[in-house]
Amino acid sequence: MSQIVLPLTLGRSADSLRIVTGNANRAAVDALAEPAGWPFRTAILAGPPRSGRSLLGRWFEQTGGGAFVDDADRLDETELFHRWNRAQEEGETLLLAGPASGWTIALPDLRSRLGAALHLEIGTPDDDMLASLIEAHAQQRGLALGEGALTYLVPRATRSFAAIEKLVEEIDRLTLERKVPATLAIWRAALDAVEGPEQASLL
Repeated sequence: MSQIVLPLTLGRSADSLRIVTGNANRAAVDALAEPAGWPFRTAILAGPPRSGRSLLGRWFEQTGGGAFVDDADRLDETELFHRWNRAQEEGETLLLAGPASGWTIALPDLRSRLGAALHLEIGTPDDDMLASLIEAHAQQRGLALGEGALTYLVPRATRSFAAIEKLVEEIDRLTLERKVPATLAIWRAALDAVEGPEQASLL
C-alpha cells in the first residue's frame, strides 16, 4: 500500500493531502502516470463519492499530465464537446472525471468521442486498502485510533470510501464530545451510529 502526496491546501490546512493507493485505484493511478498511450489523448476517470477522483485529477494536472475537468457530467454537453475539440486541436491531454454510473450523454458526437476514450474506474477497497484509508483519515484529523482499532474496525466497516470517511469522523467526534481517547467503547459507538448495532456487535 502506498500514498500519493499532493501539495494542496484546498482551503483546509497547509498540510499536504495524501491519496491512498491500493486495489481499488491502482490501475487508474498507473494509467494516469502514462497518458501518452491514451486513445485520442483522452481518459474518463469514474468512481463513487469520496473515492479521490478530484484529488487524482488535480495530481494529474499538477504533475504535468494534462488538463483536468472535474464533474464533467455536469457540464453542458455542447460546451464539453467544444472542450474536447479544442484539446485535440492543441494536442492537449484531457482527463475528465465523472460518476461511477448514471452518466447518459445525449449529444451523439460527444457520446461517440468519449466512448472512444480510455475509461478508468475506481472500484471497491479491499481490507488492506480499508485499513490504510482509516489510518489516513485519522492522521489527517490528528486522531489517535488506539491499539487494535484496525483489527476491530476493518471487518465491520462498509467497504465504501464515503462510509470510511464518515466512520473516522464519528470516532473523532465522539472522542471530543466525551473527552476520552478512542478505545473499544468509542469504536463500537461510532460503528453503531454509522453502520447500525448489528455491525458493531459482530464478532
